[in-house]
Amino acid sequence: MTRAQQTISVALLITSIYLACFLGLIPFSAKVQDEIIPVLPLWALVSFGAYLLARLGWGVLTFNDTPDAHKELMEQIEQAKTDLRAKGVTVD
Repeated sequence: MTRAQQTISVALLITSIYLACFLGLIPFSAKVQDEIIPVLPLWALVSFGAYLLARLGWGVLTFNDTPDAHKELMEQIEQAKTDLRAKGVTVD
């Protein structure tokens, strides 16, 4: 099974379970059915966004911990500076 098939399968499973809950096929108390289940997609979207922002922040925070990427980026910066200086732009 490819990664795409696995992702689609999990998404369909979660969607099916949510629809069963939303349509009342799985019995819950009235308070859960009316107040919690309708906002689950929004909650999931906000949680996923927060998770992605945390991963991005962690990646930026630990950027120097990847020496190869840091070295490559510094070389590209120096190359860009020399290229700009050759074209007459003052850099620094």
